[in-house]
Amino acid sequence: MSDQYTPLDEIPKIHETARRAFNSGRTKSIPFRKQQIARMGYMIKDNEARFKEALRIDLGRHDLETEFFDFGPVYKEVRIAYDNVEKWTKPVNVEFNLSWFAMGPKMKAEPKGVVLIVPAFNLPLFLSMIPLAGVLAAGCAAVIKPSEANPTVNKLLAELVPKYLDPELVQVVQGAVAETTKALELRWNHIIYIGGGQVARIIAAAAAKHLTPVTLELGGKNPVVVDPNVDLKMTARRLLWGRAINAGQVCTAPEYVLVPRKIQDALIAEFQEAYTTFYPDGPENSDSLSRIVSQKHAARIKGLLDNTKGEIILGGKVDVEKRYVAPTIVNNVSADDSLMSECVSSCYLSSYGEVFGPVLSLVPVEDVDEALEFIRTREEHSLAVYVFTADKKFRDKVWENTKSGAALANETIISPGIPGAPVGGVGASGYGYYAGKWAFEQFTHWRVMLDNPGWIDSLAMAWRYPPYKPGHRAWIDMIYPALPARPKDLPAPAPPAQNRHVSLNLWIALFVVGASSAVLTRYWPLLQLKA
Repeated sequence: MSDQYTPLDEIPKIHETARRAFNSGRTKSIPFRKQQIARMGYMIKDNEARFKEALRIDLGRHDLETEFFDFGPVYKEVRIAYDNVEKWTKPVNVEFNLSWFAMGPKMKAEPKGVVLIVPAFNLPLFLSMIPLAGVLAAGCAAVIKPSEANPTVNKLLAELVPKYLDPELVQVVQGAVAETTKALELRWNHIIYIGGGQVARIIAAAAAKHLTPVTLELGGKNPVVVDPNVDLKMTARRLLWGRAINAGQVCTAPEYVLVPRKIQDALIAEFQEAYTTFYPDGPENSDSLSRIVSQKHAARIKGLLDNTKGEIILGGKVDVEKRYVAPTIVNNVSADDSLMSECVSSCYLSSYGEVFGPVLSLVPVEDVDEALEFIRTREEHSLAVYVFTADKKFRDKVWENTKSGAALANETIISPGIPGAPVGGVGASGYGYYAGKWAFEQFTHWRVMLDNPGWIDSLAMAWRYPPYKPGHRAWIDMIYPALPARPKDLPAPAPPAQNRHVSLNLWIALFVVGASSAVLTRYWPLLQLKA
């Protein structure tokens, strides 16, 4: 246990402090929310150099990747939340309906309460601060439990969060399994977890005991389908970049390529050229290649490579002690290979054995139909499906016959950075969303509000009180809409026991009631004052 871990007996106290801060009502103020959102952004901006150094220590990451993955997306979310929180929090009128408008029905997004944020290690600022921007915009309190795999980043967050943000409203719990387990014993108003399926099941089960809603983003094995007529040079460069950036530790990274056999050798040749261009002095000597987060995970990836039946055609070197895994391409990988196994004992991030390292598998297929069948058979429903093609019909065929959180053509990994787009999966890759308004909506609930004036009973709703009378049914027919036209293939029912047709006179009466309602709604308070 690290000496910087939060003592277990402090975690319930932190939870209670956050709850008291939320219940104080301070987050109801929109200016307060905007202040906290802005301060969160400047917490990163003012300390960029320190965060870059922390990420170099924890992930061996180049500064450019930190700016691309962690700084830029967080600043984008701060700007979106700051600029839109007033609009998002305004009451929304429900669709106009003559029978109900006098009550003034509205909806308002209200904060759920205290949110537990449990991010993964690979993008520690992106995965903690982007949900936090949504939490602050929603008017909630937050407790962040970052991954213990980022000790340097975590120590910096624990220092800076109370300096920049309300120290009661937003807090950091440091620790590993024991600390997370302790936190999960408590009642939260929402939990967002970003990581792997194994831990997600534990979190979902713990949340279910308190009926706590959960957002899960879990990754998976993201497939790539290649059109034989595509630009192979562009395809190879973008796939190698997407697989090697952050040492492959990106939940939306391409995992395996379903490549037509007739272009397999040509694509491999382009991979070899791109590899030499990216790493002219070898990847081990490049400052543009990150390191695996821990020796444990480097060893896990080495085990997968040691057991593959495929042919390693590029890379393959692993130095567990240095947490180094060379960008690696493995050819002729089969569905039952160690790199494609659906559930292995070392599986950390998902039930589908996501490699989560810079290893790209090439799976030969005859054509797009075989590629789609391969994907469907595995039923993975990954975070992303990628297709490389210049043919719109080919692209649409892939998109329409697969299921995933995102679908990209001629690109990889970048969809979570698109302003206004949600981040989330489907099925085994998670449920719920975060980023932008989608995050705001995760941490709020729609509260329906109306105010029914007393005179409504006299004009329109006296029929609801006992004793009930046969004629009262006509009022119900006027309140609710008729069904659409009866489907032609549906047999006609038996004749109704009584005619429930609403007469023209009743519709006229309804119009008069509606008009009277509008007038009384506007002037009734003034008449009461005069009286």
